Amino acid sequence: MLFALICKDKPGSLQVRLDTRPEHVAFLEGLNGDKKLAFAGPFLDADGKPNGSLVVVEAPDLAGAQALSAADPYAKAGLFENVEIRPWNWTFNKPAAS
Repeated sequence: MLFALICKDKPGSLQVRLDTRPEHVAFLEGLNGDKKLAFAGPFLDADGKPNGSLVVVEAPDLAGAQALSAADPYAKAGLFENVEIRPWNWTFNKPAAS
């Protein structure tokens, strides 16, 4: 099942995001290699700077999605003000299974 992780950064935390980005990218690459990542990317503020994340993951259930979310280096670094985890159904423009 797919879950959308909708993450909002704490105000004034851009440097935490920048400092932690290499570990975060490596984490996402690992999820991708394990076929657990559908897609991911940052939300942007009015100035085009990242201020949150949208990560869609494959997990067996909500507890599994919560575990993946908690393992993200951004979460471990305390970057997020809040994270909403919602089941999600990819209906349109889903890539064909390879």
